[in-house]
Amino acid sequence: MADKTDKNDIPDLGVLRVKIDSLDNQIVDLLNQRAEVSLGVGRYKAANDEPIYKPFREQEVMDKIADSSPGPMPDKHLRTIYREIMSSSRHLQRPERVVYLGPEGTFSYFAAIEHMGSAASLTPKGNFEDIFRAVAEEGAELGVIPLENTIEGTVGQVVDLFMKYKVYIQSEVFSRISHSLISNAESIEDVEVVYSHPQPLGQCREWIKNNLGDIPTIPMESTAEAAEVVASKKSAAVVGHIKLADMHGMNILAQNIEDLPDNWTRFLVIGASPSQEDHREKTSILFTLPDKPGALARVLTTLGHQGINMTKLESRPFRGENWKYVFFTDLECDLSSEQHAELLEDIREQCHTLRVLGTYPTQEER
Repeated sequence: MADKTDKNDIPDLGVLRVKIDSLDNQIVDLLNQRAEVSLGVGRYKAANDEPIYKPFREQEVMDKIADSSPGPMPDKHLRTIYREIMSSSRHLQRPERVVYLGPEGTFSYFAAIEHMGSAASLTPKGNFEDIFRAVAEEGAELGVIPLENTIEGTVGQVVDLFMKYKVYIQSEVFSRISHSLISNAESIEDVEVVYSHPQPLGQCREWIKNNLGDIPTIPMESTAEAAEVVASKKSAAVVGHIKLADMHGMNILAQNIEDLPDNWTRFLVIGASPSQEDHREKTSILFTLPDKPGALARVLTTLGHQGINMTKLESRPFRGENWKYVFFTDLECDLSSEQHAELLEDIREQCHTLRVLGTYPTQEER
């Protein structure tokens, strides 16, 4: 027979609650002290015309906090808390308008919240071009855009818009894409129709077939729009982000229903001017080439001789010129640094046109 816990070893709940109340008071006091210091940082940034958003500094702070924590609080929880603390700090320093592909409830929205925190001033836009235009011409400080997905590939329109608008990459955000089946229905058996954006429907095709049979699937402009439609129906379901259930007061009938579980989207945070942070590990460039044999090979060889790793190379039709192409490339280096000045000039001479889209800190897939 198992030993019973000695009642004398059980702490008094009242004493524990008093201790928690005392600690909470200390935490609130320290948070307000931190906020006062953050306001000072904001005044410094304003006086020196520095941007509020500094992704590498934020990542550095969170890494230091996580590395110094002895536990028992899990690293993930600690980072989530500090994401909100830094989101509040940014808002106190100066609210920044962040535009994203709306409406509220899309995967872009949740990626922005995950990275920028809930204090971010998020403004939805109806399409990618509206996001680029808002940042380049209308005063929005930042924009969040999806660049590529591990299953669907690159969003070609985004690359095209980099050719049209003068914006710069500030940081990258890797977000795991996981789909849930959400409905007002009480069980999967009660679902008669499924709504969602075409991509989630395609990514969950086998699961839907195996678990829901041949019921109709209705494509919508976004998962957020699909959730709004489903919220007013009894026997319909939406495939989308799990948090749509809380937003619309619906039930989660199934989670992680994507056919391929390792599904990630790489988002970019863009701004109207280049990043000013000291630590930048990655560069994205956009270039066109003269119509000569071996033109691309010469650029790749030049980079290779400098030991620079290329992590992405993709071509897109150059709009307005038949059979001409523009190349989007990611390089593991800070191409704007002094040590690469000669290399940058060499590449520029080899290209017909060359534009550095941004040098920025990398983010590992979480």
